[in-house]
Amino acid sequence: MKNWIKPAGLYALVCAAALLSAMALSRVGSAVAVFSRETGTTVVVDAGHGGEDGGTLSCTGVRESGLNLEIALRVNDLFALLGQRTRMLRTQDVSLHDTDAATIAARKASDIRARVRLTEETSKAVLLSIHQNHFPESKYRGAQVFYAAADGSRALAERLQTLLGTQLDPGNHRACKKAGEIYLLKHVSCPAVLVECGFLSNPAEEALLRTPEYQKKLAAVLCCGMLEFLEEPYESC
Repeated sequence: MKNWIKPAGLYALVCAAALLSAMALSRVGSAVAVFSRETGTTVVVDAGHGGEDGGTLSCTGVRESGLNLEIALRVNDLFALLGQRTRMLRTQDVSLHDTDAATIAARKASDIRARVRLTEETSKAVLLSIHQNHFPESKYRGAQVFYAAADGSRALAERLQTLLGTQLDPGNHRACKKAGEIYLLKHVSCPAVLVECGFLSNPAEEALLRTPEYQKKLAAVLCCGMLEFLEEPYESC
């Protein structure tokens, strides 16, 4: 990192910001910048799914879209406290589809195209898309990061994956992966990652993901990794 703070101290700083956020701010849209920093980059924060597209259901019946939004709002608050410019693609439980999309399939397709468009029209963007995983067998757990083909995406994913293991879940030995056919990551031209925060099919991990305490820790890890990444040179759209 250059001209700001060493990586070893950054996680503690972000955690301090998380504590301030919990004490003094609501989760939505704080404009207060406790620490001043500016990279010229806008972090596009995408809470996956929304509205009638609830994503997957957890083992206790919780919709993925709601958890995605809770975590995304906490991430956005931390970035605001740290003076980092952001753009949230949704702040409520809504779909981003065009009003003329008549069927569920058309609305889902319109929604994902809208997320691509909003990201692409954002100058100097870096995309952070937040999702939850699911698998028929309940034994699987652990957050995993997927990255786009755009320059910088893999470096960001590797940084986030490392922090998710060292700072959040030492038992998580997953490696980040190239996105493949994930539409959003395939169609944006800026550095972009999609974070599967955990498995909603795993009862223990699902219980953690529903708690504000774990959501705050997860948000701090994601903010820390992103801020470290933004301090280094990369190609942006």
